[in-house]
Amino acid sequence: MIVMSTATAPPHARHFDVLPSPIGSILVVATDDSVCGIYVADHERAPLPAPGWTRGSALLDDATSQLAEYFAGDRRTFDLPLDAHGTEFQRQVWAALCDVSYGEVASYGDIAVAVGRPTAVRAVGSANGRNPISIVVPCHRVIGSNGTLTGYGWGVERKRWLLNLER
Repeated sequence: MIVMSTATAPPHARHFDVLPSPIGSILVVATDDSVCGIYVADHERAPLPAPGWTRGSALLDDATSQLAEYFAGDRRTFDLPLDAHGTEFQRQVWAALCDVSYGEVASYGDIAVAVGRPTAVRAVGSANGRNPISIVVPCHRVIGSNGTLTGYGWGVERKRWLLNLER
């Protein structure tokens, strides 16, 4: 289940865990009842665990287990409660990303059309880059209209790796 929050500030996370993966350490951040962030730990937007955060929880155990299954090629969909905070437009884009199936890709233009804003291709790119729940909300599945791998917040090499995993 995905809940797209209207707040632009990140939620008050209380828990975190780190999962080793083939593309680097993955930081998973959660509130008491939903995953609110998935980041490559060395990414500029990855939060640092704050004082008072606890490492691990039942929810994070489930999230890291599902991510490990994904990286092993054994999982194609996720079943996690999510809470992505962003603007209305960002939330529309992130919801549209969830409609891009495993092993498929869409262009920024395709996503712009899907959210009813066919000329907002650059805005879609910006919203895509602000996705706080990467992999589960599959921003890596968005490519250029000519089929090329365009920018990716975690680096084009990681995007290529994720897309190759899904082929």
